[in-house]
Amino acid sequence: MTSPATGKKKPRVYLTRKLPDAVETRMRELFDAELNIDDTPRTREQLASAMAEVDVLVPTVTDRIDADLIEKAGPQLKLIAGFSNGTDHIDVDAAAKRGITVTNTPNVLTEDTADMTMALIFAVMRRLVEGSQVLMDKPGQWEGWSPTWMLGRRIGGKRIGIIGMGRIGTAVARRAKAFGLSVHYHNRGPINPATEAELEATHWDSLDQMLARVDIVSVNCPSTPATFHLLSARRLALMQPSSIIVNTARGDVIDEAALIQLLRDGKIAGAGLDVFQNEPAINPKLLKLAKEGKAVLFPHMGSATLEGRIDMGDKVIINIRAYFDGHRPPNRVLPGRD
Repeated sequence: MTSPATGKKKPRVYLTRKLPDAVETRMRELFDAELNIDDTPRTREQLASAMAEVDVLVPTVTDRIDADLIEKAGPQLKLIAGFSNGTDHIDVDAAAKRGITVTNTPNVLTEDTADMTMALIFAVMRRLVEGSQVLMDKPGQWEGWSPTWMLGRRIGGKRIGIIGMGRIGTAVARRAKAFGLSVHYHNRGPINPATEAELEATHWDSLDQMLARVDIVSVNCPSTPATFHLLSARRLALMQPSSIIVNTARGDVIDEAALIQLLRDGKIAGAGLDVFQNEPAINPKLLKLAKEGKAVLFPHMGSATLEGRIDMGDKVIINIRAYFDGHRPPNRVLPGRD
């Protein structure tokens, strides 16, 4: 397809999932875009077939674009414009070897994910889901207010330990401070001194030592080989029996089996999870714990706002246009980076 305005051939763009209507409309205006109207996840065979023919692949976090798929891609595939903040589902090194540029959509999910982190903290600490279920599951059986019924725990005055003090971790810290939490964090190194002073945050070189001393653990680090099961059985066991853990990052950062055992044994007070080790499959033991009020489970909703998704789509479009206009895409992901 050729653009009437420029006379240039429009790049062929393949969207693996349905995106907001505003994004898809713009994609169709600018590119020869193939949409996924019914949002059915593409099979590996469908991805391979598309990569053999199109100029641009727009995958999401549900698509694993590994070295084997990239090796079989046609020579015309020049850009993998990821509709995601992370790129752990794309083999960036393999793409670079084939001369394929990879881009992502950073900085648009920060506030939404930080909001969801706080929502999980409140849901676990104040037993929000349990309270709602009382009314939903047993209508008419609630007997009214009682001074000792459905007691949760106060948020203000507690210590939060943030694992990964990047953009999202810092946004969580700002919210946590506003709610009266004392901010502690573990990172590769201390953050900017001015930001640390603003947040009154305490940096811990030792993750082990921080875990043993905070009331709330928030996982906000990326998924990399170095962070796989960063929260191992040994480390999870360091947490206080009264503490909780929330995860809006990636499921494989936590040893899920170990977490389940600690929750079952009452060795930590609760968990709020928006991501899972083998999602979309959820461990039945986690579901049982949720029904018992020991965990709050969300279906990977951390960045799920209409505004956020449209912002992500805009970044994908900008990256594609920049590349085919002969410029360096603003969100290019370099190989060999975590």
